[in-house]
Amino acid sequence: MSTEAVQQTAVAMPDGVNASLQGRTLSVKGKLGEAKKRFDKINVNIAVEGNRVIFTPFSKKKKDNVIINTVSSIVNNMVTGVTKGYTYRVKVVYAHFPITVKTKGKQILVENFVGERSPRIADIVGDTKESVEGDDVIVKGVSLEDVGQTAANVELATKIKRKDQRVFLDGLYIYHKEEGS
Repeated sequence: MSTEAVQQTAVAMPDGVNASLQGRTLSVKGKLGEAKKRFDKINVNIAVEGNRVIFTPFSKKKKDNVIINTVSSIVNNMVTGVTKGYTYRVKVVYAHFPITVKTKGKQILVENFVGERSPRIADIVGDTKESVEGDDVIVKGVSLEDVGQTAANVELATKIKRKDQRVFLDGLYIYHKEEGS
């Protein structure tokens, strides 16, 4: 049995950012909005004291101690999201059939993809905003997970199957990720 101390990590909130805890759900509010994350399946104790969020693992096991850095990164990404925001740029690429991209409710419709009559549909996750500028689809939001998953849904919706992907390059592809809006 080792006599190591249980590792404890704290993430300080910058000015203008507030953190609150309800059960196992951490909410971080800033000038751009609010990001929430549920920590139900992660073996850490979470506490909010003043302008700091403190994490302590459940036990002294290595598996529980290792997760502390992951939780710290998640909270830092939440703070960055509510202060700067996240932006993903997705390029519309086509060779013959011009692709049109539209938003309908919580879905992104990719019409006339490789001449198909029915649109390809990608889901918008969370409070992510989507806009079309020329041949670019811009996905913005405060949650890195939501923005990344929405951009990935668009990319996966336009995946070409049963054809040589080296020849048929049509689709929507993520080409730029940045912090800030």
